[in-house]
Formats: sequence, structure tokens, C-alpha cells
Amino acid sequence: MDAVLIMVLAFVGYIVAYRLYGKFIGNKIFELSKKNVTPANEFEDGVDYVPTKKGIIFGHHFTSIAGTGPIVGPAIGVIWGWLPALIWVFVGSIVMGAVQDFSTLVMSLRSQGKSISEIASQYISKKIRFAFFLIVFIELWLFLAILGMIMAVIFHMYPEAVFPVWMEIPIAITLGYAVYKKSKNVTISTVIAVVAMYVTVVLGHVIPLDMPSLGSMPATGVWTIILFIYAFIASTLPVTTLLQPRDYINAWELFIAMGLLIIGVFVSSFNGLTLVAPTVQVNPEGAPSLWPFLFITIACGAISGFHAVVASGTTSKQVDQEPDAVFVGYGSMLMEGALAVLVIVATTAGIGLAARGDASTLSGVARWSEHYSSWSAASGLGSKVVAFVEGSANMISYLGVPQYLGLIIMGVFVASFAGTSLDTTTRLQRYVIQELLGANRVGAAEDKSFFTNKYGATLLALLTAGLLAFSTGVDGKGALTLWPLFGANNQTLAALALFTASVYLKRRGGRKYLVSLIPAVFMLVMTLWALVVNELTYIKGSSFLLGLVNLIIIVIVVIVSIESIKAIFVSKEEKLA
Repeated sequence: MDAVLIMVLAFVGYIVAYRLYGKFIGNKIFELSKKNVTPANEFEDGVDYVPTKKGIIFGHHFTSIAGTGPIVGPAIGVIWGWLPALIWVFVGSIVMGAVQDFSTLVMSLRSQGKSISEIASQYISKKIRFAFFLIVFIELWLFLAILGMIMAVIFHMYPEAVFPVWMEIPIAITLGYAVYKKSKNVTISTVIAVVAMYVTVVLGHVIPLDMPSLGSMPATGVWTIILFIYAFIASTLPVTTLLQPRDYINAWELFIAMGLLIIGVFVSSFNGLTLVAPTVQVNPEGAPSLWPFLFITIACGAISGFHAVVASGTTSKQVDQEPDAVFVGYGSMLMEGALAVLVIVATTAGIGLAARGDASTLSGVARWSEHYSSWSAASGLGSKVVAFVEGSANMISYLGVPQYLGLIIMGVFVASFAGTSLDTTTRLQRYVIQELLGANRVGAAEDKSFFTNKYGATLLALLTAGLLAFSTGVDGKGALTLWPLFGANNQTLAALALFTASVYLKRRGGRKYLVSLIPAVFMLVMTLWALVVNELTYIKGSSFLLGLVNLIIIVIVVIVSIESIKAIFVSKEEKLA
């Protein structure tokens, strides 16, 4: 099938799905109402609870859930062929991922902005509160360690991206100050900020910043430490100081990058762009089986439990009106699906297209095979990033964008999204620690103990993530070691979030709960299957730490699943908000 046709059909399908299924779930299933007071208005404190325009909170939510997930996952998953990856991304995001994101956001909006763990204990069983918190903690613990290493590796691979990524911080702070403190025009301020950001992208080519090693510590290790220090500072600032404006800028960076890619697909299609990956490849050399691992490898872009944590963590504390949840929750997931489709095109077609004017490198099937000849060739973090960055740069080179500039633009794009997720994930882990240790309300002034105030909880979150990162190796291979475990845990959380939504909807009466229960059962089967296979692999490979964590996840899944199923069958209709 033609790459252009794939892209167009997928995008049209997403628009139709939003207009029909998204609005149906919002209006008919959850019955959203402007009369319901949101936590942002009820607990407004100018730090975490801030009523925000839906366009801005869309930018925050989307950039927070996206990160590197919809890039890395599909870039690995295409090893089984472009068709299975495309079907899972398209169908999964519409009937599973977007439903999970939206339903979790609405439940949190109607539960004073509480986390998915607290919501599950409220609607399923109080007995599972600690178990659910533990699985969320493991999710964020793994993701924090992975994000720090991913950004470190990207900086090491693309030193030209370092200056632009760090310059986004003062640009974002200035934008937030202009809009929130000085009430400047949002449109004009946005244009100035985005132009300034792309000026730094051009300057990045002139001043690449290579990090030297520190003694026996590689450059990636040094970057990991610096990035965790940044995360501590950024995640303890008020959301309007850095988090919101930076996510907002990154949303525009995404729109521009996606726009370049979309036009690049059209233009390069007249210059030899064609799919060079196989349609289906059931048994790639050294790869696990397509079932169930496709559904674990490609998470973000189809469905991701991390999204439930974001939706019920930072986002629910900033939504101004309940009906905004359709645009923010459901719409953001479809946008992420669209990004994943572009990643699939870049890694299955763009990677085989020689850059304009460059005949010195491999192209066509030979170029794709260089990255995907075996599981080990495709699974390297550098290879995954290169496949997307180079494939994208190849396509936009036919728009007149020099190859070197295209590589910087896409490198900055990947690093920026990892940076926003690093900030948000740290903040979310702080919320989890505070709630788990009994803070009355996240960020409340009366919380005096060390690990229930934001500084102590944030420090604990980063220290534990740092220990994990360094224990598995900060040369970048540690992130790869943790990815399969993170993927299985992530999709497990997605299944449990959908079960929680099912119990909530069952109590509202009728058969509305089927919109979340059917996806929940599918994800539960896939994740338990993958977890068991992973456990056998860890035992065989003597991976004690990963095997122990994986076993804990299996036990939690079984406990929460049993309680969820019991709650669904015994739930009676109630008058819920």
C-alpha cells in the first residue's frame, strides 16, 4: 500500500472517530456537564490546581503523554511488518487508548483530582489501594530511569540538539511570565516563543555541545545526573512557571514537526518514497512472538497506562470545565495515534529514501534491513532513534530543508518530548508518594513531614530512579534492559484503569460499562501472557532484579483483576456524579 494512502486514511479515520465515538462517549456515556465544578476551580492554589484554557491544557497533556513512547514503540514494532503495527495503532488508539485516557480524566475530575490509585480503591475495593499504588509507583520508577537515560543518549548522539533543548527553558519561563503575570496576548507571545525556539535550533548546528566523560563515568551518566537535578527543580515549580508554557511550546513544536512530515510524505512520494518494510513478518530473527509482544512493545500510540497516571495526576488539576475533557483526553490520544502513524511511515518508507542529493548511503530495502535484520539490530536505542530521525529528515529534505538541519529538528523534537515527560513523571511520582504516605491533599501547606512535602517526596522519587538507572548501566543499555519490563507493567496499568472505569460505569446503570470492559479484558489477557513469558525469560537468564519486579507485578495484576471482576458483578446502580 502507498505510504501517502496509509497516512491519509488514518488521519481521516481519526477525525471521524473523534467526531462520532469521542463525542458519543462524552455526551451519552459519561454525560459531561459544565455544572460540575472541577478540582482546578474547587482547590485553586496557583501551584498544582490551576484552571486553564483547554488549548493550553491540551498542549500540556499531549506533550506529557507522548514523550518518546509513540516514537520508540512503533519504531521497534514495525519489525513484525508495517501492517500489524498500523492496525494496532489505529484501532487501539480509538477504542482502547482514547477511552482509557478520557474515562480516567473524567473520573478524576469527579473525585477532587485524585489519582487513579485512589479512584480504584474508591470504586473497586479499599483492599487494593496499596497494590494499585505500588504498580503505579513501579510504572513511574521504571519510566523515570528510562527517560533520564533516553535523553542522555539523545544528547550524546546529537550534540547539536543540546543547546536548543536547554534554551527552551528560559523561553518557556518568559512565555509563562508574559501570559500569566503581564497578561500579554497569547497568540503574539506564542509566535515569538516558537520563532525564538527555532532560532536556537539553527544555532545548535553552530554550537554543538559534547559532554565529556567524568573519570570512569561515561558522558551519558553525567547527563543523567544533570537531567535528574533539572527534574527536581522543574517539578517543584508552580505549573504555570515552566511545566505549562514548556509543554505548550512543545505542542507547537509537534504541530510544526508533524506538518513538515505530512508535507514531506506528499512531496517525497513523487521522488521515490515507497514502503520498503515487509507487510507482515511473523518470525523476525531473534524476536519474540508477534502475539502478545506487539501489543506490549507498541504502547504509546495505541494505549498506555502511563496516560491514566497523567490524566488523573497533573491534567485533572488544570481542566477548567468538564466538557473540555473530550478535547483534552480523547483528542490528545488520537493526536498521539497520528504521530505514531507518521513514525511508522518514517521507519518503513522514509528510512529507505535517500536524502535529496545524497547517494552515498544505502537506500531502499537494504537500508531498512540494516536496522531491522534481526531483533537485536532493531532494539538498540540508537538504532530506534536513528530510524525515525533519519527517515523523517530524508522526507523533509525534499521540502528544501538541508539534511543536517532536518536531523537537528527531529533530534530536538525527540529530546524535547522526553524532557517534558521527565518533568511530568517526576511530579506524578511525587503525588503518588505523598498520597501513599497519607498527605491530606497534594501540595497542601499543612503537610509538614519530610516525605509528604513536595521537596522530600520529589527527592525520594529521583533518588530511587537514579539508583535503578545506574544499577542497570547509564551508557544507554540500561534503558533497553528496562523497556520490556516497563512495557508489560505499562499495559497492565492500562488494563486496570479500564477495569476501574468499567466498575464506575456499571454503577451508573445500563450497559455503558462495555465500552471500557471489552478493551480491559483484551489488555489483561495480552499483558498477563507477556508477563509470564518475561518471567520465564528472566529466570532462564538469571536476571534477579527484573524477575523479582516482574513477579511482583504479576501478583498485583492477579489481585486487582480478581477484585475488579468481583466489583463489576456485584455493583449496583448508584447515583454517581
